[in-house]
Amino acid sequence: MIYVKSFIFAGVVCAIGQIILDNTKLTNGHITSLFVVIGAALDIFSIYDKLVIWAGGGALVPITSFGHLLMHGALEKANQYSILGLSMGMFDLTATGIISAIVISFFLALIFKPKH
Repeated sequence: MIYVKSFIFAGVVCAIGQIILDNTKLTNGHITSLFVVIGAALDIFSIYDKLVIWAGGGALVPITSFGHLLMHGALEKANQYSILGLSMGMFDLTATGIISAIVISFFLALIFKPKH
């Protein structure tokens, strides 16, 4: 059943993004930024954690999870180190993904040539 819930959650996120893309003049970058902010907002009110419990990995795959992880780390460190903890904790949970994306992108840029 968790697979069905994961599929439903990720599918709904993708469907919402596609509907926004088809019916507005927003670009892919705008929608991505919007979803990151929505994920962060849902984490501030502890809603995204409940979605993760309900949907499992399906809630951790979409871009909304990135905003959730940014805020989750920032709020966790803010409880320990006050206002300085916000910037310290923001990239604790996302550092591995960010570094992986940079390194993989670098090597793929060396291998492939862009089409003009």
